[in-house]
Amino acid sequence: MTVSRPSPAAIGSAAEHYGMTLSTADREEFAGLVDGALGSYDVVDDLYAAIAPTAPDREHRTPSAPENPLGAWYVTTSITSAEAADDRLAGRRVAIKDNVAVAGVPMMNGSRTLEGFVPTRDATVVTRLLAAGAEIAGKSVCEDLCFSGSSFTSASGPVRNPWDTCREAGGSSSGSGALVALGEVDMAIGGDQGGSIRIPASFCGVVGHKPTFGLVPYTGAFPIERTIDHVGPIARTVADAALMLSVIAGTDGNDPRQPDETPAVDYTHGLDNGVTGLRIGIVTEGFGHESSQPEVDSAVRAAALRFTEAGAEVGEVSIPWHRHAFHVWNVIATDGAAYQMLDGNGYGLNAGGLYDPEQMAYFSERRRTHADELSETVKLVALCGHHGTTTLGSAAYGKARNLVPTARAAYDTALESYDVLVMPTLPYTANELPEPGIDRATYLTKALGMVVNAAPLDVTGHPALSVPAGLIDGLPVGMMIVGKHFDDATVLRVGHAFEQLVGGFPTPDAAGDRVALA
Repeated sequence: MTVSRPSPAAIGSAAEHYGMTLSTADREEFAGLVDGALGSYDVVDDLYAAIAPTAPDREHRTPSAPENPLGAWYVTTSITSAEAADDRLAGRRVAIKDNVAVAGVPMMNGSRTLEGFVPTRDATVVTRLLAAGAEIAGKSVCEDLCFSGSSFTSASGPVRNPWDTCREAGGSSSGSGALVALGEVDMAIGGDQGGSIRIPASFCGVVGHKPTFGLVPYTGAFPIERTIDHVGPIARTVADAALMLSVIAGTDGNDPRQPDETPAVDYTHGLDNGVTGLRIGIVTEGFGHESSQPEVDSAVRAAALRFTEAGAEVGEVSIPWHRHAFHVWNVIATDGAAYQMLDGNGYGLNAGGLYDPEQMAYFSERRRTHADELSETVKLVALCGHHGTTTLGSAAYGKARNLVPTARAAYDTALESYDVLVMPTLPYTANELPEPGIDRATYLTKALGMVVNAAPLDVTGHPALSVPAGLIDGLPVGMMIVGKHFDDATVLRVGHAFEQLVGGFPTPDAAGDRVALA
């Protein structure tokens, strides 16, 4: 017998959960019956033990504070493959967001609830990066269970913006964005459920691409909600982002988010074809949010109009559903994350694909014993999502999912008239990091207030690229370029054309030169 058995008292608690009334005798009888049914669980435990992988011995270290001035590294490594299949990324240093598994290397996911876990398998994207000759330089800090657009919720401490170290780097791929901007690595893996690749790219002045939903396998990354999970590249240039996407994209057969076939594409091919004759639509509803900084809106409009200098046609397009889609995303991200990420111990149930049962078991225990140490954003999701999935019977989630085709079609209709759509990635530039002890309402606003343009594209699944559009008071502004499903090549081509048009993107001063480190 390898699987624990419930006591009659535990049977009684389970019955109460489902609204059943059991006598003491009933509880004792069911305890015996459940004991018998769990025999199959014992067999599965033994069968799985025979095939379960063991973690490789890979060296890693926790960098000292002087070695980690932005707080962006979780651990550092130097992992390469002696059997690389090609050299597309030879000599390139890559940081892996710490919600993505690197076998034998600790994975915290920004949270005390996963601290100490060591994966036994590489995520698919890690396997592909190593096969292309990349060096895995370490794990980059991410926000607590990746549920923040700012960079102060990680249990390891805040991640600082290399342009101004008193300010946020953006989240949840906070360390990835900061390390690329600082030049510590050539490129990084980010994850995106509500903008978490594009937010740090915008705040840190680098390139971040959220691929079409399902283009890049999510296998081996800690999930939030299966219908909005994305992983993708963060890099200094669009060409590097396209190169990295070429390496990591494609079906792996283990991710239920992916279609049966995704064609192998070299996303660097055609980058230099320019934008002559392309139609670029400025999305009206992407501007003028309540939180919008007028200077950001003006900078992005001016940047978009520059495409006319390269022969593109630029026009204005209204997508009223852009504002509605945010609320659709919010319900899905809240109820879905409470149901899958928390109650479902990351992976949830009822889907095919490759699971990480060791991670599920580890997280299941620690999310209860360390629940009080969760960030305020995760607590909000837990409490609101529990209400949605229990008292409201998950009906709001069902309604939101049924609205997704309408939201997706609104963008698709605009993309019938335009090749890509543009808007500000974020409504404002990076804010100052908050002081410890701020009130909960301010905490939540600072953590989530920037996602209004980015989040809708997670629920619709369209590819979305953030490129630097300029500087306001020395801080980067991002322009988001959105394209048709699985037409990531055109999105990257337009981003590359803009980069060439402005003569390349600026880089921050060395950390500490602009503002002294705290």
